[in-house]
Amino acid sequence: MTYFIRFSFISLSSLFFTLNDSYAEQVFLHEGKPAQLIELYTSEGCSSCPPADHYLASLLTSPRLWKERVPLAFHVDYWDYLGWKDPFAQSQFKERQYRYQRNGNTSGVYTPGWLVNGKEWRGFFQHKAIPQNTAINGGKLQATLKNNLLGIRYHALTKHNNLTAHAAVLGFDINSQIEAGENKGRELNHQFVVLHKFSKTSELHEWTFKLPLLQEDKRHALAVWITSSNLLPIQVTAGWINPQHYYVK
Repeated sequence: MTYFIRFSFISLSSLFFTLNDSYAEQVFLHEGKPAQLIELYTSEGCSSCPPADHYLASLLTSPRLWKERVPLAFHVDYWDYLGWKDPFAQSQFKERQYRYQRNGNTSGVYTPGWLVNGKEWRGFFQHKAIPQNTAINGGKLQATLKNNLLGIRYHALTKHNNLTAHAAVLGFDINSQIEAGENKGRELNHQFVVLHKFSKTSELHEWTFKLPLLQEDKRHALAVWITSSNLLPIQVTAGWINPQHYYVK
């Protein structure tokens, strides 16, 4: 996985730049063996979730980040009734978990819940390392970000009909003071929080999304992946968002 900025007066085989108005494009590109998509389903209202959050956060310093591993923290809302409403929870993330279960990818809906490449991973509870990536060549995926418009193109090695593109904006260095519920009195730190998630199905292998504006004083990342009907990621690309080439609040 690589991501870079393009300016029109330079053209190289793997890195090239384009000057377009006052904002350049930021390109996220991955070709060949896809990175692992690591999903954690978590909640600030779940007392057993902080250790899982901490483990996910440890991937932030990994030299394999973005190139080989793309972590995502999906906060769910089904524990809000315990007394603390998770401010990062979205009902679509709960529905995403249920869809995995209906499809047979997981045995149940729970937190902390882990998936690696779209399949349930329970090794965390036995203190095991994330399994080795056995994925094969996933083709070429390119995501181009200009201002807050995201364009996605996917070149498959094998024939696919309807494919779904997913895009997630991730937040980092988020601290929460928990005032009620099972984690009352704790300060929680979050990384890889999915703040915004979009998906769209197309037969043309091209997609466009309009992303929300972001806070300038925070760091963010973008994750993009392609799936078929079995929900397993075919190709993944991700990286840090360069605020100089993205409209912010």
